[in-house]
Amino acid sequence: MRHILSVLVRNHAGVLSHVAGLFTRRSYNIESLVAGETEDPDISRITIVVAGDERVLEQVSKQLGKLVDVISVSDLKYDRAVTRELSIITVKSTAKTRYEIIEIAEVFGAKVVDMSEKTITIEITGEERVIKNVVNLLRPFGIEEMARTGLIALGLKSPS
Repeated sequence: MRHILSVLVRNHAGVLSHVAGLFTRRSYNIESLVAGETEDPDISRITIVVAGDERVLEQVSKQLGKLVDVISVSDLKYDRAVTRELSIITVKSTAKTRYEIIEIAEVFGAKVVDMSEKTITIEITGEERVIKNVVNLLRPFGIEEMARTGLIALGLKSPS
């Protein structure tokens, strides 16, 4: 089972290395790791996607909580979180395939950010399954290059 951990940490050099190192020492695989400043420049949010059962999740959460620079650790449930990923994909294109590739991009709300005689580069932001669908549809054209940010997430707030 996959878990999304949202870890708030003090924003200074070396914190990400300490957090990632904890996973290495415990031999837990990180599927996705994204770090960035929050609304408070002194705090960063590290979003980690990790595979494992409840025991693994509990162990990782406890170990993260022991790190000096960790402020809080939250397990975000997919149905109680807003999740997004950004992907930039360069696809081979010809005069015959160009419009079909552009149409696929438009259907999914992607933007064409660069175009040459032989390639089209698109940018797409969305849920992980949307990114996977676009990749699967573009793969037959020939994906030359792709970069993905990894998952970012925020927990939904309960209505007041």
